[in-house]
Formats: sequence, structure tokens, C-alpha cells
Amino acid sequence: MKFFIDTANLDQIKQARDLGVLDGVTTNPSLMAKEGISGQDNILEHYLKICELVDGDVSAEVISTDFEGMVKEGELLAQIHKNIVVKVPMIQEGVKAISHFTRQGIPTNCTLVFSPGQAILAAKAGAKYLSPFIGRVDDITWDGMDLIEKIVGIYMNYGFNTQILAASVRNSLHIVKCAELGVDVVTCPLSAITGLAKHPLTDIGLAKFLADHKKSNG
Repeated sequence: MKFFIDTANLDQIKQARDLGVLDGVTTNPSLMAKEGISGQDNILEHYLKICELVDGDVSAEVISTDFEGMVKEGELLAQIHKNIVVKVPMIQEGVKAISHFTRQGIPTNCTLVFSPGQAILAAKAGAKYLSPFIGRVDDITWDGMDLIEKIVGIYMNYGFNTQILAASVRNSLHIVKCAELGVDVVTCPLSAITGLAKHPLTDIGLAKFLADHKKSNG
């Protein structure tokens, strides 16, 4: 399973990279705004900085909602760096744009996915990645992991090449459950990744080892 970090913060990307487990980055307009990045030129420059930090796919999202606008933005984004994946929303015009990008050899990430039906459309259109939002589904008292399980089953039935990129991952448990279901990629905050290393018995065991070493070595 690949680990992507869901942020536009360069320091967090560096920290995840330095762990040696980072495979890519996902971003969106909200994450860019959170870092105070605005204006097309500044946004494009920031994407390039991210690509220079990570040897893996970097999802860059279009903001247009019409086919022509998505194509124009997507082609511009794809020119930034070879690792750019154009992130397209799951709407009818988005499916059309994904099909176009697929024919052009431009990889895409279909985002804002909340149903198995949407997952089927994205795969048929040729998306490289599909981003179902676990946390947001949980927020409305549905089961995000049930959605993931259904999509995994459908993709296995038909051998779709689209990789399932679990998004809106809120915690380390989400990552583990995705791994159990065979998800291809998870994208998550840095805290969810580093949280995988934490366990109270590890802390207790390490404290005992250090205490015993101190006793025996003065």
C-alpha cells in the first residue's frame, strides 16, 4: 500500500519524506488556501516545489466545473512536472474530462467520490486514481469503510486498473482498515502516518529496556 500525504505544507511533506515511507502527495484548493497560497502563478510554483520534494505522484486539482475549463487547467497543470496527476471532481463534466485526459495520456485522480456507482464511472473513464472520502462519509453517520469494501469488490470483479486512493483519512485506524481491505493508496495527514508507530506497550517496553541498561551499566 502506498502512503500519500494530504497537505500543501512543505515542512510536513519533508517530514513524511524523511521517514522513508512517502510515495506521493495530494492537495486541493482548501489545502492551498490554508497555506496562504493564492493566485495562479503562486499556486503553480508551489506545485513545482512539492514535486521537487517527492519522487512520486502529486495530485493537483482543477477548480473549473465545465469540460473546457477542466481541460485547459489540467493541461496547464500537467506541464509543471512529470509527476503531476490532474485531480478532477466526480461530476458529469469531470467524467468527460477524465476520458479526454486518458486519451491524451495525462493521468488523473477522480476526487469527491461517495458511492460505488461513481467509482464505476471513474474507472470506465480511465482514471489512474479514485478518491473515495472515508471521513466525510463517516461524518454523515454512514460507514466509510463499507464504501471502500464495496469499491474494492467491484474493481476486483472487473479487473479495473484504477487504483483506489482512500481519502479523508482521519486517523491511523483508518489506514490499518484500508490495508486489511487491500486499498492501493491512502492519503492522510502526517499525524495519521506517525500514529502508526505508537503503542503503549512499545513505550513501556522501551522504558524498561533503558532502565535495565542503566542499572547494569551504571
